[in-house]
Amino acid sequence: MKFEYEITKHPTETFKSLVYFCTESGHCNIEEVGGDEIKILTDILNDRGAIGWEFVQAVFAKDGVLIFWRRKMK
Repeated sequence: MKFEYEITKHPTETFKSLVYFCTESGHCNIEEVGGDEIKILTDILNDRGAIGWEFVQAVFAKDGVLIFWRRKMK
């Protein structure tokens, strides 16, 4: 089976308070994630999935999120 891959970038401005913004001591609180941010991330996953891309991994950084996708090659 062969796959093709794609990486998409999503800037920090898209997500105002995702969990990856933790304190310097490393404390993260899931309760701080707003409903809007969860919906935005869900929409990204569902939109890409609807056109055949499978979520592989997300990498969170201070500037945003990189999301890695794959799908079977035809």
